[in-house]
Amino acid sequence: MKKKHNKIDRRDFLKTIGAAGMGAVLSSCDAKAEPNDPNATEKKQESVLPQVPKRQLGKSGIEIPCLSIGIMYNIIEKQIVLRKCLQHGIGFWDTAPAYAGGNSEAGIGKFLAKNPELRKDVFLVTKASGARTVNDVEKRLQTSLKRLNTGYIDLYHGVHALTDPSQLTDELKDWVKDAKKRKLIRLFAFTTHSNMAENLAAAAKLDWVDAIMTSYNFRLMQDSKMMDAIEACHKKGIGLIAMKTTGKTIVGWAQQNIETKEDKKLVDNFLKKGFSEVQATIKLVLDDKRISSACVGMENVDFISSNVAAVLDKTKLTQVDFDVFKEYAKATCSGYCAGCANICDKILPEMPYISDIMRYLMYYNTYGDKDRARQLFALIPHDVRTKLLKTDYSVVEARCPQHLPIAKLIAEAVSKLA
Repeated sequence: MKKKHNKIDRRDFLKTIGAAGMGAVLSSCDAKAEPNDPNATEKKQESVLPQVPKRQLGKSGIEIPCLSIGIMYNIIEKQIVLRKCLQHGIGFWDTAPAYAGGNSEAGIGKFLAKNPELRKDVFLVTKASGARTVNDVEKRLQTSLKRLNTGYIDLYHGVHALTDPSQLTDELKDWVKDAKKRKLIRLFAFTTHSNMAENLAAAAKLDWVDAIMTSYNFRLMQDSKMMDAIEACHKKGIGLIAMKTTGKTIVGWAQQNIETKEDKKLVDNFLKKGFSEVQATIKLVLDDKRISSACVGMENVDFISSNVAAVLDKTKLTQVDFDVFKEYAKATCSGYCAGCANICDKILPEMPYISDIMRYLMYYNTYGDKDRARQLFALIPHDVRTKLLKTDYSVVEARCPQHLPIAKLIAEAVSKLA
């Protein structure tokens, strides 16, 4: 593999892991015959691919890969993605009961059923999606265990999408202690992409939260309260996993086209260094050593190869690079929802879904996950949905730190998601 000034040549890197990786995957798939196959063999394919570095997850003493995979899609027919991840040492697999209508968990369960010896290489993460009570959390966990074909979850998000610290109750704390005693979960965590700073700061005062998966990117790095909360959790020994790392706006990177001078400056700056703006966002997040892992959605081997290349590249981001991101964040803030739902909720308590709707619209426009966006939108109470286009958002728009055109975006969401 060629190197120049301690820097991986990305083209050569991608060629190497693309060719060698695919060959390794196919060879290992061939070697792993079905149980009833008379030609089945126990011979294992040795990995020859570059390995993603590991970092310790808070004070747990457990090391996890600094790049992890978020599997929000149907993985049943994409088993090659899971094997490719393991070949790069990406054993942190994040899923949830509702992802792809259950086919995310089912797909992982299919893989582990066929490859039980690989369970030890997987740091399995799932969530209690939609749980409102401790009984709901227990039911979600039992369903996930069966679907995933495993006896335990390594990291369990007992609250999925925490919006308020009051959700971290003493009753939930007792359940966590009991679930660990029963060896059903190893570590407890929660996810948050609304009111993140408040939620992280509150968790830092508790003694039973092992880790947190939070939105974290170059835009949120400009928020002093968010950075203070990150530091508080780090000092407490809470493991931090970053999601939504690209910081894409509700319409993506200017709708995936270089349409403005800000986009051109951002893209040109990083292309000169040999990587894309998406790769640069991952490098930026991982430059913060308080972050144990960046969880990224990777639906095919090309995405995996590209992100692994970014992680392994030795090029250091300079102050100029940080300044470019800072300027871009400021210039394009009116297209990004920072998840400060508490502001919207206080002004319009009868409409407590504005931040959620902005996120659903991002899923639709940026991620291309239209079905999931519509499914989530459909969960909003009917009486609220009927008022969306009749509500006056002018006061909320005036208070929005990001200067979002909320009324316009709500109208767009209704037209696309309803």
